[in-house]
Amino acid sequence: MAELDELQDGMDQAQSEAESAQNDAADSGAVSVDIYDQIYNLRGSDAEYIERLAEVVDGKMRAVASCGGTVDSLRVAVLAALNIADELLALRARYDTLAGLVDRTEDTVRTRTDSLAEMLDEVLEDRRAG
Repeated sequence: MAELDELQDGMDQAQSEAESAQNDAADSGAVSVDIYDQIYNLRGSDAEYIERLAEVVDGKMRAVASCGGTVDSLRVAVLAALNIADELLALRARYDTLAGLVDRTEDTVRTRTDSLAEMLDEVLEDRRAG
């Protein structure tokens, strides 16, 4: 029974320390986030954005942990980082493709505009002459 009381006291103390850290973070302008059951106090100009980033990282880490069976948080973090980097590179490639399409479309529009302007000039010259 004493061991159970000690365990409960330890859990209460850990919760109290976490709450204290969150309060200290709020007082100092930092944002307190929970990523994979660890509290981090981060600073930035946009607290909501930092919280969203932390949610993404936490979600990736939990997804990796649920698929991989590993309990080593460093390994989970590295695998989650690789997944996030893979998503980033795929999105950059898609962006580059779309940006290239936009550039080609702009070139096409410019060419057609120039062609139509020349045709319009010819029609107007014919009307003036005739």
